Amino acid sequence: MLYRENIRAISFDLDDTLWPIWPVIQRAEKALLTWLGSHAPMTAALFASPNAMREIREHMHDVILKNKPELAHNLSAIRKESIRLALYRAGDDPLLADPAFDVFFAERNRVEYYEDALPALKALAQRYPLIALSNGNARLDWVGIAHYFQDSLSAASFGVSKPDARIFHEAARLAGVKPEQMLHVGDDMTLDVQGALKAGMQAVWLNRRDQPWPDEVADFQAPTLEITSLAELTDCLGC
Repeated sequence: MLYRENIRAISFDLDDTLWPIWPVIQRAEKALLTWLGSHAPMTAALFASPNAMREIREHMHDVILKNKPELAHNLSAIRKESIRLALYRAGDDPLLADPAFDVFFAERNRVEYYEDALPALKALAQRYPLIALSNGNARLDWVGIAHYFQDSLSAASFGVSKPDARIFHEAARLAGVKPEQMLHVGDDMTLDVQGALKAGMQAVWLNRRDQPWPDEVADFQAPTLEITSLAELTDCLGC
């Protein structure tokens, strides 16, 4: 049950909450591969397979985790250094990693919103301070919704990722409220719902595909509210 009278601010996950992320990533990787084909053809040929790029990205994540743990939550840094390593292994110029990443990142921030997302943000922003809270690397100003949010917080900028309670508490601090006065909205049962609940917040599970809740997992807490559309949330809050 949602306790509306206690809510003073709302935090939002971004990827797969406001827009579907995998079509975006697939399009961005395709744009990257096309650019590499023109500027670093040996890299494009060697890493044309999505699995090949995924493997090198996982390797780079392990390297960064070991040598620069402060960057382990920085998806942009991992992506850029993965491109640099791919260029090096293929015999192309590693200095091309920066412009190559720019191509990827520009496309990564070209999103297509779920139909309910923008109307919900517009309505909720008129009544509550909104904080973007994401493990991803989307730029609010680039995707065009910065004006709805009082502030944004990412795992890369803060140094820890959801479901760590510290990042939720920092979101509450940015909103100027106590954790128990914050409502968090997200699509991930563990990262969003469990993280927010364990941080002392109310949590809305945006379950667009109507997935079953894993009752067999003993330590999972049920969300404060489960919805299939953000329109349900605005209706519930009277917006």
